Amino acid sequence: MAKKEFTYRGKTTDELKKLSINEFMELVPSRERRKIKRGFTETEKKFLKTVSKGKNNIKTHARDMMIIPQMIGLTILIYQGKEYVAVLIQEDMLGHRLGEFAQTRRKVSHSAPGVGATKSSGAVSVK
Repeated sequence: MAKKEFTYRGKTTDELKKLSINEFMELVPSRERRKIKRGFTETEKKFLKTVSKGKNNIKTHARDMMIIPQMIGLTILIYQGKEYVAVLIQEDMLGHRLGEFAQTRRKVSHSAPGVGATKSSGAVSVK
């Protein structure tokens, strides 16, 4: 069985990479269209220049940068608040934000209560 080719709003990956940002803007939902129409920030513009050079392992703090077709196939290191997380950009990530793929909050897991935490803990022997 042949693998189905990826399309985004009827366009293949190669067709998407040939589009300019303004042409890509017509394909994305309204929230992302508004982001492009208002213009990118200075850090996002600097990030786009490094993306256009085709470099891999680009470090960025721009978590609100939208994923565009030129980023497909690149590994981008997204700042998580403490460290950088490597994310390989794939076709199905188009139109999403970089921050969605580098979670900043972790699941809280508690261990057993400490000595003195409950009234019955005085009866437990301490090693």
